[in-house]
Amino acid sequence: MILTDEQIKEAIKEQDLVIIPFEESQTQPATYDMRVGRFGATTSSKRKVNIEDRGYIIIEPGDFAVVEILEELSIGVQFTARFGLRSKYARKGLIATTGAQIDPGFNGRLIIGLTNLTPKPISLPYKDDFVTVEFHRLEKPASNPYCGPYQKKMGIGAEEIEFITESEGMALSEMLNTLRSLSSNVGELSKDMGKFTHQFNSMKWMIGIMLGFIALVIAILSLTS
Repeated sequence: MILTDEQIKEAIKEQDLVIIPFEESQTQPATYDMRVGRFGATTSSKRKVNIEDRGYIIIEPGDFAVVEILEELSIGVQFTARFGLRSKYARKGLIATTGAQIDPGFNGRLIIGLTNLTPKPISLPYKDDFVTVEFHRLEKPASNPYCGPYQKKMGIGAEEIEFITESEGMALSEMLNTLRSLSSNVGELSKDMGKFTHQFNSMKWMIGIMLGFIALVIAILSLTS
């Protein structure tokens, strides 16, 4: 069963769900909107970015990024949750590349993986509504609640930064920039070839006229000889 806005508030009141900080204004008819958190990192920047200090993080075309959610989340064993990007970001061309399910018993901050599939940079402002979370009540509490590697993880750590900064191969953003450069070079080469072809065509006319003139002179000399 998906929780409605009033059921989400009731679960918060009973502490079956914990969202820190919790603000009623973030509650939607059947979801809760979570916001861009303090830190992020992208394959183009290759470093941890303080979004709070800077005010935003830029995800360049082709970038893979990881972004913290502002809120800390705890889910009781009788609940599970699913999350997705707010439609305003999905429509801009961002896609989330992390698993959409949050298991019963999870405690921590979500770290969202993102890829920018568009040719334009996309900005994520600090504390902007970013991810929408849908809570489900289970028929029975989970007997084996979540205890995986992301339990009690409160932000971007060494694992994410190492992946961003030291991953082998060329980032998608770098590949796109390389392809754009190649495309530009090919365009310039095509222009140069066009100019050469035009000049060559002009020369063909001149050569033809000269050959015709030479042939005429030869013919006249033959008649007078």
